[in-house]
Amino acid sequence: MNAPVDVSFFARAAKPLTSYRPYWAKRFGTAKFLPMSRAEMDQLGWDSCDVILVTGDAYVDHPSFGMAVIGRTLEAQGFRVGIIAQPDWQSAEPFKALGKPNLFWGVTAGNMDSMINRYTADRKIRSDDAYTPGDIGGKRPDRAAIVYSQRCREAYKDVPIILGGIEGSLRRIAHYDYWSDKVRRSVVVDAKCDLLLYGNAERALVEVAHRLAAREPVEQITDVRGTAFVRRSDDDSGKGWFEIDSTSVDEPGRVEAHINPYMTTSEQAAAQGSTCSKEDGTLDAEAGAAAAAEPNPAIRPMLFVANPALKAKLKVPPRDRSVIRLPSYEQVKSDPVLYAHANRVLHLETNPGNARALVQAHGEGVTARDVWINPPPIPLTTAEMDHVFDLPYARGPHPSYADENGSHEGATKIPAWEMIRFSVNIMRGCFGGCTFCSITEHEGRIIQSRSEDSIIQEIEDIRDKVAGFTGTISDLGGPTANMYRLGCKSPEIEAACRKPSCVYPGICSNLGTNHDPLIKIYRRGRALKGIKKILIGSGLRYDLAVKSPEYVKELVQHHVGGYLKIAPEHTEQGPLTKMMKPGIGSYDKFKQMFEKFSEEAGKKQFLIPYFIAAHPGTSDEDMMNLAIWLKKNGFRADQVQTFYPSPMATATAMYHSNKNPLRKITRDSEGVDIVRGEKRRRLHKAFLRYHDPNNWPLLRDALKAMGRADLIGNGKHHLIPTFQPLTDGGYQSARRKNSTPGSAKAATAAAASKSSQGVALKSTQPQKGRMLTQHTGLPPRVTGSAKPSAGRKGR
Repeated sequence: MNAPVDVSFFARAAKPLTSYRPYWAKRFGTAKFLPMSRAEMDQLGWDSCDVILVTGDAYVDHPSFGMAVIGRTLEAQGFRVGIIAQPDWQSAEPFKALGKPNLFWGVTAGNMDSMINRYTADRKIRSDDAYTPGDIGGKRPDRAAIVYSQRCREAYKDVPIILGGIEGSLRRIAHYDYWSDKVRRSVVVDAKCDLLLYGNAERALVEVAHRLAAREPVEQITDVRGTAFVRRSDDDSGKGWFEIDSTSVDEPGRVEAHINPYMTTSEQAAAQGSTCSKEDGTLDAEAGAAAAAEPNPAIRPMLFVANPALKAKLKVPPRDRSVIRLPSYEQVKSDPVLYAHANRVLHLETNPGNARALVQAHGEGVTARDVWINPPPIPLTTAEMDHVFDLPYARGPHPSYADENGSHEGATKIPAWEMIRFSVNIMRGCFGGCTFCSITEHEGRIIQSRSEDSIIQEIEDIRDKVAGFTGTISDLGGPTANMYRLGCKSPEIEAACRKPSCVYPGICSNLGTNHDPLIKIYRRGRALKGIKKILIGSGLRYDLAVKSPEYVKELVQHHVGGYLKIAPEHTEQGPLTKMMKPGIGSYDKFKQMFEKFSEEAGKKQFLIPYFIAAHPGTSDEDMMNLAIWLKKNGFRADQVQTFYPSPMATATAMYHSNKNPLRKITRDSEGVDIVRGEKRRRLHKAFLRYHDPNNWPLLRDALKAMGRADLIGNGKHHLIPTFQPLTDGGYQSARRKNSTPGSAKAATAAAASKSSQGVALKSTQPQKGRMLTQHTGLPPRVTGSAKPSAGRKGR
């Protein structure tokens, strides 16, 4: 099965990426690095750029960086592509560095949403940025997609702006903005871009680029899948569509019971347990309901028969010409229930096989305009995935970031590149559908896999071409490590499916769970000469893994570097149902297999579970029970994640509306317990870090208020002790720059306590050479990127 075939049988009714006639500028050949300056353009013999890409990340020419993928894909089509990375946005001058683009601007905030990149879940400004040389924060503006688009328009007013990236994907309709705590307009309106490309946009971008190169006006490009744009109500291109009110798809109002026309008014009232007249006041409600339920044999209901002559004329509008009108921006802004409804409808229309176009009005009266969202893009075939990943990437940062020695270490190190420097991306997409995650909204649920030969070729390229490689591949994965070549068994079912997840509440019977292709890649990869070890660093979907014991054995015995990270996220059913995650029983089953195969291999290895605090649907008791489970199983969480409401995610709709969009939305539909306010969010986070003395006062008060003072004591079965040691009030995060340092006064008090009591407090400073982990006592993980320090003897 090494042929470039698709694991998903979805009909790819789209023009292949490699079938376009190359643009004339292909004669210039490929560049080692896409130019970032006029001098580099001169060296390549260019007088201008056809496309200029503006990004909030440093330019790293690697297939894990979106701008590099887009730039190389356009280069392969023959276009001259320049890059402006992390420009100074205070004026339009830095945006003129490469001159005027001949075709269009390509704008993105970067690999991460700019707001999530800059702010913590507590809305505090981060001091670091992993996508910037030297890990320095503040190199991109808030809402970078909007700011960059404005500056591009100022620089060259008549050049089309094509917006993309995950920031654009997650803001394509009116969306709740956690940082301003309000609903904002679609980014298409705010950025004033000509086109928004959402998702992995290679297919749409290549088509748009060639149509613009053919001198087609950008305002006429309205039929490309995976795009969004502003359309006026009087635009002729919007005519001929069958418009469907979204409330007919998912009614947000109260649903009344149908009235039986053969019941009297008194009988109807009695059936509802009430009365409508004085003489009926003594009737027993139950007796009245029973009497009303018994039909009168003398009364025959009318029977309606369809007119055969009209039957042929009744046709359902074709899906490819149907558009669903969502509630307007003004409506969802003022009504959280309508917001939840719009979010639910959008997620129902995400399958490329059956999705319909969406439209949402912004503004009223003469200023009214529609944001039109075409159906999602057709996923790439395996051959197209190979084409994209086999392009001539330099696999490193642009030389302009290097220090005086030509190195990208120390002050010029880009942490995000270091993390993926020796890793290989083997697939895209995720059908898990976790409500707090943005992967599905961006990459889709259909898995797009590379061929085995392409993956092996990239491993060999890393071995032969990447400086500093020590023989260890740090990751062989993707959004989820073990979804490679998994998909629906039936093309008809896949094209018609509207489920938000293929693995919740259980694994779909139509989902293939064969891990054999992945096992084959693991074995072939580690058999390569010069490859010492291949680690799996991507998150593992353990409920899928247990379906293949052979895969778990292969993974545990050959591809775990001391510990393996998985994400149960919680132990209690309340939050798990709102997350669409499996129960903790699946984790226990995987843990048994993990420990069994580790013991067989004679290895001491650990599972590192990750959990989320303050997720919608989580009660204080749920967090308490999770803390008890953590202590019982010997876990001390260092990396604690509080729920972060990212735009357009289903869990974010819960957070904003107090409704559950996983079910039909009505005014009286299921409400969701939302964890709001700094105090309660801190409490939920404190339960995850029950072992931190700084949290004990808060936890003691909470446990007493919850009636669980029995968990306070000095025994092993207690959650927190009764005594309170002197602490410095600090918190050492795994992201050390974002830690909360203790005050000088507390440090002085701690030193005095140490001298007077003879009890030494453990330093909160990290030990050099030791990595903080989710479990105390774990060995540092070997990634292959670390270099031995000077003077250290080899072991």
